[in-house]
Amino acid sequence: MKSIRRCQHIISLIIVLFIIGMAVLVLKIQREASFYMMNSDHHELGYVYDRNGDVLFDGTGENQYPENYFIDVGNLIGDDKGQMTNTLVSKNIEKLNNYSFTGGLISNGGHASIFTTIDHEANRAVYNAYGAQKGCVTAYNYLTGEILVSTSLPSIDVTKGYDAIETFESGTLISKTLYGTVPGSTQKVSTVISALEIMGQERLFSKAFNCEGQYFNRSGLNIDCHNRYGHGLQNIQQAVENSCNPFFAQLIEDDDMPLNRVIDAYRKLGYAVNEEEVSYFEIDGIECERASTTLTDSYDFSTQWGCIGQGETLVSPVQLMMWQSAIATGTGRMTMPHLIDHCVDVNGNVKDSAKIEYSEQLFSVETANTMKQILLTNGANHYTYSISGYNVGVKSGTAQVDDGANENSLLVGFVDDQNFPIAFCILIEKKNNSFITTEQITQILLDNLRKDFTM
Repeated sequence: MKSIRRCQHIISLIIVLFIIGMAVLVLKIQREASFYMMNSDHHELGYVYDRNGDVLFDGTGENQYPENYFIDVGNLIGDDKGQMTNTLVSKNIEKLNNYSFTGGLISNGGHASIFTTIDHEANRAVYNAYGAQKGCVTAYNYLTGEILVSTSLPSIDVTKGYDAIETFESGTLISKTLYGTVPGSTQKVSTVISALEIMGQERLFSKAFNCEGQYFNRSGLNIDCHNRYGHGLQNIQQAVENSCNPFFAQLIEDDDMPLNRVIDAYRKLGYAVNEEEVSYFEIDGIECERASTTLTDSYDFSTQWGCIGQGETLVSPVQLMMWQSAIATGTGRMTMPHLIDHCVDVNGNVKDSAKIEYSEQLFSVETANTMKQILLTNGANHYTYSISGYNVGVKSGTAQVDDGANENSLLVGFVDDQNFPIAFCILIEKKNNSFITTEQITQILLDNLRKDFTM
């Protein structure tokens, strides 16, 4: 009898372990089936939509779209062909998986979907405004972090494929908004922030330096001003408005601006300084290059040139835009950007809804508000007519590239309106060949985004 009972217990234990094992197996299959389907030759993806329901990516391939319908978002949204790896689709492809363990491959009815914050119509209007010109634009709601426009030229219509990839223009398969570019005088925003953090508003505004069209620094090298006749005696407000290089060279040399503190302020802003590894931050999985520069000696030409926005300084348009949010809100903290508003799985369940997030404190509230007023005064004094209908704080920049052979034009700024809280960065490459200006692009950008805040 004891032997029979022992056998019964063993059999019962085996049955229980079998049931547990089957349950674990089913759970594992359910959880991992989508992964294996995504990596099979028969996977099917869902859709990516803009904020108003326009299709930005059709993973089913079932529908037809007008010629170049996707070209304004091609190198940002991407596709699943593997040619572009730092795109929304590539970095979030499992969220578009159109397979469920219980429902199988869903080709009719529901689709897995990503709903983005992009305004396709506004994005396309900005893209079209460039014509044959190259460059990029990024703009977002600086209160919520929603990226509304992010276009980069040249781009690609992903429906046309990559058969002639060897003929593509340089930059076609990346979004330039995400990668470092020479910032030109938009870099002076970072330098003014650093000066305010180091010496405070009163002392900084008490400084005045003379501009005679050029400045021979203490190491004997020349810093040229774009105005060869000079600006005369300048304070910080005038120097920002006139984008006066000699003023900023003298500011970096000033005894009240010790270089170690400038470096500390730059690092708080997010720069990799002096051979530090250039890292990335992520926007919904997409990598965005962090700013970098080299600052070694206050009296050195390269250091002064770097603080003016040339030399070895590189900043992505997205990061230039994000700093504007820390200024516009008066908080000294950036609103972190996002592209995905929410996702929907094949069963219609809403997932991954966006939340408003902020950076650590980059600079003080006092610095933020002073910098805000400097940029707003610049906007009021110089941009009222070229960007009409909006109270903007702005800083322009001209960046020498290709060893000085070409110049890019940049404009960073924000709209000072809590009901229309837009921060932006505009880049036009080879500006001397351009028929359009950064101010005109900004006007088109803001006019086309206005509807998103008046509905």
